[in-house]
Amino acid sequence: QVQLVESGGGLVQAGGSLRLSCAASGRQIFRANVMAWHRQASGKQREMVAVINSSGSTNYASSVKGRFTISRDNAINTVYLQMNDLKPEDTAVYYCNLVQAVTGSSWGQGTQVTVSS
Repeated sequence: QVQLVESGGGLVQAGGSLRLSCAASGRQIFRANVMAWHRQASGKQREMVAVINSSGSTNYASSVKGRFTISRDNAINTVYLQMNDLKPEDTAVYYCNLVQAVTGSSWGQGTQVTVSS
């Protein structure tokens, strides 16, 4: 089993920054995996924000490209999301996601990010 624990959410003014962290733990954490951040705003569908594979290749939603940076530390099975120049439309619950061939897709409990105008 895999457990994902997110941290770093909170309330910030527009133009500010936050850094989210997600630590993966459990017996079945494999070197080859994909970690990602998704978000879900109130009344909207969950959407992918940023993805990083175990080699460090990344992909971003167009709405966050140039403002958000995803990174990971494979030694401690942790993924980060540095969010700069935050906008009110970034307000959402942010979820960490880990995808592995053996265990499938695992999700964290989510962390609230609120950006005030």
